[in-house]
Parts: sequence; C-alpha cells; structure tokens
Amino acid sequence: MISGHTEQYRVMEEPARRPLIVVGMGGHGRVLMDIARVSKTYRLAAVLDDRFSGVELRGGLPYGPIATLKHFLADEPGMHVVIGIGDNRTRRAIVEMLSLPESSYAVLVHPAAVVAEDARIGLGAVVMPGAVIGPGAVVGAHAIINSGAVVEHDALVGPFAHVSPNATMAGAASAEEGAHIGSGAVLIPRIRVGSWSVLGAGGVAVRDIPGGKTAVGVPARVVQPRLSVEKAL
Repeated sequence: MISGHTEQYRVMEEPARRPLIVVGMGGHGRVLMDIARVSKTYRLAAVLDDRFSGVELRGGLPYGPIATLKHFLADEPGMHVVIGIGDNRTRRAIVEMLSLPESSYAVLVHPAAVVAEDARIGLGAVVMPGAVIGPGAVVGAHAIINSGAVVEHDALVGPFAHVSPNATMAGAASAEEGAHIGSGAVLIPRIRVGSWSVLGAGGVAVRDIPGGKTAVGVPARVVQPRLSVEKAL
C-alpha cells in the first residue's frame, strides 16, 4: 500500500430476492420449492395447497389452502406466484381459477440450467436443473422444462406444455399448447407435436403428431384407441 493512502473497498450487496408463493405441494411443487431455495431471484415465502384447512407454520414458512392466496398477495407487495402442478390440464385450470394478472407469475429457472441470451421464457414457466434452452427458442407461459431436457435453437414449447426429464427437442421442433413430451423422448428437427398431444417416454417423433393424440415407440406412431397419459408415459 502506498504511504499515506488508505485503500477503500465497496461491499457489493446482492439484490433483494422477490417473495414467491408455490401453489401445490405434490412432487412437482416440492421441486419448485427446492429451486426457490437456491434461486438468486426469488425467495420462498409460502406454500399453498388445499390439503391444508387453515394457515400453519412449518419451519417459519406459512402453509395454507389456495383460497388464502389473495390475502398473501395483499399483505406483501411484489409477491410472485408459480403453479407447482405437473399435470398440464390441472395447471391450466388453476391458472384460470385464480384469474391473476399475468405479471403476478414468476419465471423460475434453476441456476444449473443453461438458457441462451435470446431465448424467451413466458411468465409462470419453470426450468429445472440441467435443462438447456438454445438460441431463439421460445417457452410459453406456465410450461415446464424438466431436469436435463434440451430445447434446441428456434424450438417452440407452447403454453402449459411439459418437456419431461432428458427429453430432446431438436432445432425448430415444436410442442404446442398443453403437449406432453415424455421422459427421454426425441423430436427430430422441425417436427411438431400438436396441442394437448402426448409423445410417450422414449418415443422418437420423425413425423408430425396431430393435436389431441398419443404417440409411442420408435419411430413414434399414433395409438388407437388413444392411451391414457399415465399408460403412455
């Protein structure tokens, strides 16, 4: 240090994390709770699920029924919400029931995910650890990009869709609204899975899958009669 000179250091403070409510405490909800705990953007403020009849504290965190959500939003300005329900139709039904302003919803991205700078992620969407979202990709509102999933460049994931663990959507592939891409499934480039369709686990889509259908196998073929989501996955 130079004689007579006093070194001064500025302590960099991390920005305050925004409060977050997770709606749903099943398996998917618990994963979102864990992401919130390691997030640099949000802090877990409450968990709501209709398995609770009233508000109770667990480890200092409030738990209560979904009906109490608006009370939490009123009590703490800047509160954000994410729906911790894995089933696409149920997640959409809850969003419709809550009727919140779009700006109330968080975009929850695990710090171990890789998201291209120009990728777009809709409000309410969640991105799990190890997921990769490539340049130009678009992820719709309330969609799920699960652990280890790959959404390549220019691919499209519609609102309320779910790309399951280790599934791969190649460049410019699309999964439209409410589509479910099963674990380990693959969409080759520019292939489309229609709205509310299912590509079963391990399936490889080499041709478009129409809306409202279930396809399984390698190459994936539409199953008639239609399988339930549970059997297909």
